[in-house]
Amino acid sequence: MTNQKTRLLTEVELEFMTRLWELGEGTVRDVQQALAPERKLAYTSAATILRILEQKGFVESSRQGKSLVYRPLLSKDNYQARSLRDLSEKLFDRSPAALVARLVDTYDLSEEALDEIRALLDKRLSDDGR
Repeated sequence: MTNQKTRLLTEVELEFMTRLWELGEGTVRDVQQALAPERKLAYTSAATILRILEQKGFVESSRQGKSLVYRPLLSKDNYQARSLRDLSEKLFDRSPAALVARLVDTYDLSEEALDEIRALLDKRLSDDGR
């Protein structure tokens, strides 16, 4: 089994994990039905992707009747945090400030969005100052 702490999800795996995070847990059929309607994926393909996620250590399964029920082993928040750290380390020379600067420069942020960012920074600064 591969250690999920050192792995990032592929696009398809992330799509499946997103559905599982929304569902909390689910069978292959549950996850398959939660995918976008235009996503025409065979049951066997969906089962294979969930099996791969289990082999990688991102989900666990338990048998309930004739079905396997899958549950995430990693929260979405934890995966987001780890992915951002990885991105910061690999693409932004371990500089979270460079990552944030790129986000601010790339997106046409509204005054409201900038105010939200300022408020988050102010809160973080005041929390650290306790």
